[in-house]
Amino acid sequence: MKMIVPKPFTFEAEASDRAVLLLHGFTGHTADVRMLGRFLEKKGYTCHAPLYKGHGVPPEQLVQTGPDDWWHDVVIGYRHLKDMGYEKIAVCGLSLGGVFSLKLGYTEPIKAIIPMCAPMYIKSEETMFKGILQFAREYKTQEGKSSEQIQAEMERFEKTPMNTLSALQQFIEDVRKHVDHIYAPTFVVQARHDHMINPESANIIFNEVQADMKHIKWYEQSGHVITLDKERDELHEDIYQFLEKVNW
Repeated sequence: MKMIVPKPFTFEAEASDRAVLLLHGFTGHTADVRMLGRFLEKKGYTCHAPLYKGHGVPPEQLVQTGPDDWWHDVVIGYRHLKDMGYEKIAVCGLSLGGVFSLKLGYTEPIKAIIPMCAPMYIKSEETMFKGILQFAREYKTQEGKSSEQIQAEMERFEKTPMNTLSALQQFIEDVRKHVDHIYAPTFVVQARHDHMINPESANIIFNEVQADMKHIKWYEQSGHVITLDKERDELHEDIYQFLEKVNW
């Protein structure tokens, strides 16, 4: 079975001076924010989503990369919008992308920040390891491999050094320490049925961000990948309405 390889995308809105950087999560890819990008483009916002190194490819390649690589791709994505001529840039990120959006908020002149289901609590490496094994198995299944081949590859994969996970923990912890350095308008999005992260992270972000304009909303019917879940249309509209209230 031939898999569709995800790619970065740029949806340029006509006659717009506003742009939104869209950031996917760990083990995810640009398809997770693509519908949101198309929605915002139609509303007059140019959208760009980078694809992090090691994502959208076999898991064996993912674990050879780390958060410094992915943050580099985020910064390149931000500069891409700047190079296109956009000075007014908001950032909206899912999961780890939400953590990156917060870091951009205290390192670059960002107009608005929208973290969606972004973790602030550090999961144990054991929990993260189980998550990446699940991702690896699902990826190999989607490739159409036989159960025997998948099992053999998974046994090899489980022995791979997972330095990525400890580096990811440290990265999240560092961002957590700097959330109170954020003054840009912030809309914290959190799914009620989020089993990937501790939802209390949303309250930490909301309480510690120093923005005069900040809002938090809980989506009662959604899970972690909220951009693809039941309330995605409501989420799209809420993000648009928030962006419209920002002083661009």
